[in-house]
Amino acid sequence: MTTTTGDAPAFGLTRLGQIAVTARDLDRATAFYRDILGLRFLFRAPNLAFFDCDGVRLMLGVPKQAAFDHPSSILYFSVGDLESAYAVLAARGVTFTDRPHLVATMPDHELWMAFFTDSEGNMLALMSEVRPS
Repeated sequence: MTTTTGDAPAFGLTRLGQIAVTARDLDRATAFYRDILGLRFLFRAPNLAFFDCDGVRLMLGVPKQAAFDHPSSILYFSVGDLESAYAVLAARGVTFTDRPHLVATMPDHELWMAFFTDSEGNMLALMSEVRPS
């Protein structure tokens, strides 16, 4: 997004290009994101694995410095049918911390979520914007 202030355009970030998630066991984490969550695997490099999330790259990496050795921010995966996605992932062994639940009611939709952890202990979530039928 670019806006102007006076004569010069203002800089603004608009697109997320890559997200990094800490993995202590890269093989285990790669299998979880590829085989359990069904993300499209892109490639692997030393201590790194990359996936495509509809144009945003997800990087799994073994931390080389203590500053990077911590759980990730929460990744929210948008799904059309939350109950169905929840059921499929639960059947694949995903550990959910809660069932799908209403988070907020907006003027034109409801926001529903369900939280779970990956194979490395990072918190993830499914989210769905449900429009009235």
